[in-house]
Amino acid sequence: MEEINIRSYAYIGDAVWELYIREQTVFKEYNARELHKKTTCFVKASYQAGMLNLIEKELTEEEHEISRRARNIEVPVARRSNQVEYRHATAFEALIGWWYLNDKERLEYILKKFGEIYD
Repeated sequence: MEEINIRSYAYIGDAVWELYIREQTVFKEYNARELHKKTTCFVKASYQAGMLNLIEKELTEEEHEISRRARNIEVPVARRSNQVEYRHATAFEALIGWWYLNDKERLEYILKKFGEIYD
């Protein structure tokens, strides 16, 4: 597969993560307002940064490099008040995107691990 830039991995990872969360949430909540509220709780930067912290020790050398590169993407200061949190969330999304495009088995393993936390 052709290599894409790290920002694109994060872009894909954001979509994959949100779809995963929506899929998990839709079976647990039927009220539209509550569904939205629960979903947004799991897709915000602070939560994603926390998820990265949970899996950091399990990352391979290549995955650490992807995470490092994503954390170093330039982010306009005015856009985000908590730069560290946002950068970690971007790293998390980049990993999700990279796994989605390059290693679905690893992605399934990680999502299963998160599913256990989510329950």
